[in-house]
Parts: sequence; C-alpha cells; structure tokens
Amino acid sequence: MTPGVVPIAIFWFLYMAGIGVIFPYLSLYFQENAGLTGTQLGLALAMHPLMGIVASPFWGQWADRTGQRRGALFVLASGSALGYFLVPYATSFPVLLLCLAFLSAFAAPAMAVASSLSFAVLGAHGAMRFGRIRVWGTIGYLIMILVFPTLLAWMGGDAAVVGSTRGLSLIFPVAAMLCFSAALVLIRVPPSEAITVRAKREDLGALLRQPSYRRLLVMALLAFGLLSGPIVLFPVFVTERGGSIETVSRLWIPMLLLEIPLIFFAGAGLRRVGARGLIAAGIAVDGARWLITALVPNLFWIFGIQLLHGVVVVGLIIGMQLYVEGTVPARLRATGQTVLGTVMSTGAVLSHLWAGAALEHMGANAPYLISGPISMCLGIYAWFFLRAQAKTAAAKMTD
Repeated sequence: MTPGVVPIAIFWFLYMAGIGVIFPYLSLYFQENAGLTGTQLGLALAMHPLMGIVASPFWGQWADRTGQRRGALFVLASGSALGYFLVPYATSFPVLLLCLAFLSAFAAPAMAVASSLSFAVLGAHGAMRFGRIRVWGTIGYLIMILVFPTLLAWMGGDAAVVGSTRGLSLIFPVAAMLCFSAALVLIRVPPSEAITVRAKREDLGALLRQPSYRRLLVMALLAFGLLSGPIVLFPVFVTERGGSIETVSRLWIPMLLLEIPLIFFAGAGLRRVGARGLIAAGIAVDGARWLITALVPNLFWIFGIQLLHGVVVVGLIIGMQLYVEGTVPARLRATGQTVLGTVMSTGAVLSHLWAGAALEHMGANAPYLISGPISMCLGIYAWFFLRAQAKTAAAKMTD
C-alpha cells in the first residue's frame, strides 16, 4: 500500500464527519436559533464562499511555492476547529459575521488542499484511485448524520424540537473536536517528492492562460452560482414542508447512500465518460433533483429524489477535481484546486445571496424552481463547452 494512504483516508473520515455535524443544520440554526431574516441568512451563508475567494488562492500558492502541502492542511483543519468553537459565542449579527469570516478563512480552502494532498499521496494514476480515499469522507459524514440526533439527546439537547438553542448549538464543539482530530492525523503522512515539490513564480500565470482550465472555471462559476444556494437552504425548505430536525437528518441518508459506491467507483466513471462527462451529468442531475423536489406534494417523495445527490457529488465536485488533476502538473496541484475553489466560492456567494432573497420574498420553493430548469440546460451545454482532456494538456506547461 502506498505510504500515507491510510492517514489521509482517516483525515477525510474525521474532517467530513465534522462537516456532517454542521452542514445539515447550519441554515436552520441561523434561522431558528440566531433569528436571522432571509437576507441575513443569505449574508451569513455567503461568508464561507466569500472568504474562500480571498483565502483559497493564498493557501494554494503558499502550499505549492513552499512545498508545505501537508503543513498547510494541518493549519487549515486546526483553524477550522477554532472557528467552529467560536461561532456559538457570537452575541450580535456583526459579531457572527466576523466569527464566520474567521472560520471560513480556514475551512473554505481546506477541501481543495486536502484533494491536492490526496492526489500527491496516491502518486501516478492517482485520479483513478482518488475515489477510494475520498469515499471515507462520505462514510464519516453519513455516520454523523445517523448518530448525531442520538448524540444531541445524550448531550442534553432536543432533536425533536425545531429551534432548540440548547440542542443545536452543540453542533459547533462537536465539529471542532473532529476537525482538530483530523489535523493531528496528518502528522502520520510521510513527506515525499510529490508532496514537497515546489512551483515557480510564473506557473500561476501559465495555468490561467490554459484554455481548458479557463473553460472549467467559467463552468464552475455558472454551476455553483445556480446550485449552492438551494443545497444550503435545504433544511429550511424541509421545515417549511413540516419537517423537524430529525427529518433533516434522515433526509441525508438517501442522499449519501448512493454517493458512497459512486465515489468509490469514480475511477470507472472517469475511464468511461471522462471528467467532462461527469461534470455535465452532475450539473444536469442536480437541476432535475431540485426541480422535482419543488414540485412533489410532500416529504415522502423528497426522500427518494435525494438519491440523486450521489450523482451530483461525483459529477459536480469530484468531476471538477479530477478535471484539474488531468490538466495541471504536480507542482501546481494545490494552486489548481484552490483557484477552482475560489471560482466555486464566487459562484456560491452569488447563489446564497439570490437564493436567500428569493426565500424571503417568494417563498421556500422559489430557489428550487429557479435553479432547477436553468441548471438542467447548463449541464447539457457543459458537455459541448468543456474540452475533452488529453494527455498533452498538462504537458503544455513543461515540468
């Protein structure tokens, strides 16, 4: 087995378990516990991608220029832990935004840097094996989805009452503990030439001039501009349909069940349709998912529809990461992934703002009715807009 594979897999498990505590409940916590309006909710949720725009390029370039990719991820995971710990102590909306900004400066670039480090650990043909490491993150996420309501009750919260400040505020210390544990595991990742290789000053400009990479960035901006808001506001949508905190938790189960095998076999999908095909399918399927979600009459049907979430993750997120890995040289792995993350974050900021305003002024269905059909068309267009990758793509930037 390649040295470092087990520690990096454990990192994904622990770090995404922390996200599994936070993400399903965050918008619900802001709306019910913090008492934010729809517009304030949009602003609060936009802090993560907004700080990603600023922080991601810095961390990517620092990791590649210094060769300290493992050290960068250690700092990012540790900073995320501290940020999660601080959020529930915010006493006003401006203070909350400051706490979220601090958290997001570390959390927003973390996944991109983790992906670049994973590819470096895997070495040659790592793109084909990436899913087998990344899937442990989804397993950790699913486990926390399953056990958190029980953990919440055991720690003194109330998983059955929407808006229980005593209960939902516990998501933050639990996430902090898991993220810091993930950071400590990175000590066991041994340094190698692929991890410590350094980029040159002029490499970033050469990367941004590459046509295939630029097209990916345009598609990422459009896709995340349409689809980030609906997924973040999904807990609010569920409660508007009569669901509870427990319902929100259970809805993630079908969302993750199909995701696990799809991520594990992402390499097979890459061989058959390429990264371009994965991306196109992910965008179109996500659009179809949200359109159907808005149109079905009750939560019963929504459970089945969320099985499509696995296709979305493999296509929209894993597919774009694989596209970058097939385009950039090894010395620019972190930069390539974090610049992509910056563009994703830019789209997400816009998405959170328009979706929050649509929620406040047009109702809970509006973000899904807007993004659904447009995203379906965008997914079809992505197949023709993105270029099929060739082995010579990275060779244009001579190693």
